[in-house]
Amino acid sequence: MPKIDEARKLLKDLGMPAQQQSDLCCYVILAMSNIKTDDNWHDATNEWIRIHDIIQFTNAYYGVAYAENSRETFRKQALHHFRTAALVEDNGKATNSPNYRYRFTAEAINVIKNIGGFNERKSLERFKAHHKSLMEIYASKKKMTKMPVKINNQDFTFSPGKHNQLQKAIIEEFAPRFAPNSECLYVGDTTEKDLVKNVDKLEELGFEITLHDKMPDVVLYSEDKNWVYFIESVTSVGPMDAKRIVEIAELTKNVTAGKIFVTAFPDFKTFKSFSESLAWETEVWISDMPDHMIHLNGDKFLGPRIK
Repeated sequence: MPKIDEARKLLKDLGMPAQQQSDLCCYVILAMSNIKTDDNWHDATNEWIRIHDIIQFTNAYYGVAYAENSRETFRKQALHHFRTAALVEDNGKATNSPNYRYRFTAEAINVIKNIGGFNERKSLERFKAHHKSLMEIYASKKKMTKMPVKINNQDFTFSPGKHNQLQKAIIEEFAPRFAPNSECLYVGDTTEKDLVKNVDKLEELGFEITLHDKMPDVVLYSEDKNWVYFIESVTSVGPMDAKRIVEIAELTKNVTAGKIFVTAFPDFKTFKSFSESLAWETEVWISDMPDHMIHLNGDKFLGPRIK
């Protein structure tokens, strides 16, 4: 097996994400251990090394030329992640210092020296027993940054991000104030498209749902008033403009309940940037001012459109 593939297998066995099993990452392993095409892993060394040295080694012994200005790519795609996974350590100098260097941790070089040897599996398992894999570390961090939200008295989590943060505010701040006792029939997530989707209730109300239809970000239904709230969460795109109203009207042409169209913004500045494109007879809610609404003309405040 070529040395680059052996390095890739090592990274996979250590639980590195796919992005950190790339050729570039494999060459970092080979250069830092000073392993050439015909060398034995048992002869791996562990000297302090600069990214410049890694680039020179890869060019000289594997015929792959990386430009000197790609040093930041090596740092961000490989070495930063390897350090998080306890594979490498640095010498504590400033990153812009010419004396800034990396080497393997003692545990990592032990695993590397045993690649293909009798103790390969044992040394690998010992390393994994004392260090979480990078995939486990990143999955844990991702879980910690998720935003808890209670929807229809059930616990969910939104992925992190401004769009979902605003959707959380719509559920927790807008709904109790302006759609009390309403049920959330639909809400998406930036990573899970249909986080909540009550298809039975939507069809009962007359929605025509296909895979090609783009639902509003949040759909609430007030059974007391028989009103449906169509709410777009807008941080950068997608307000309730005339085109969007037509699209939703087509999706809900058989819905007889009153229809209320709301554009939610995180702050007044974002609202101002979209104010000229908003459709008449729609509502505006701003998360920074949760107790207030802006009504764009029409014969009544917060009521269904006439059409």
